[in-house]
Amino acid sequence: MANFHHGQKVAIYLPNDGEIDPKYLLKFLNLLKISVYLPILSGKKLKFAKIGKNFRKNQYGILEPVFSQILAAKQMNIIFMPLVGFDKNKNRIGMGGGYYDRTLAFKKRQKVFKNPKLYGLAFDCQRVDQLDAQDWDISLDAIITPSTIY
Repeated sequence: MANFHHGQKVAIYLPNDGEIDPKYLLKFLNLLKISVYLPILSGKKLKFAKIGKNFRKNQYGILEPVFSQILAAKQMNIIFMPLVGFDKNKNRIGMGGGYYDRTLAFKKRQKVFKNPKLYGLAFDCQRVDQLDAQDWDISLDAIITPSTIY
């Protein structure tokens, strides 16, 4: 599981449309003085902006930081992401936009483990027996629910 330490760059998300709320994770990261970032839309992919005081809504009505440091996914140490469903093989299905899969496509070419670590946050009821993973789907390193870590 994740070992947090000063200097790391960790991405979370703001909950939207019933997603599990990572507010306690955000409080924990802030206590440890970890740099926290949120996803922002950049064309058909995501970049990650450091949480600041100024936000604006994107095309989906989700708040994104403005006037802050922006990094690529490769520069993050850990990315916590929402999901709609997941299976025992740590496959995830999102809202259908493919933003995380396109953003993290470089992970398919990695021969040995490198950053970022990918963790899905979900409710227990979002687990399904099996998802039909596609070639472009990026599996997660772990999925964390209120009762279990897969």
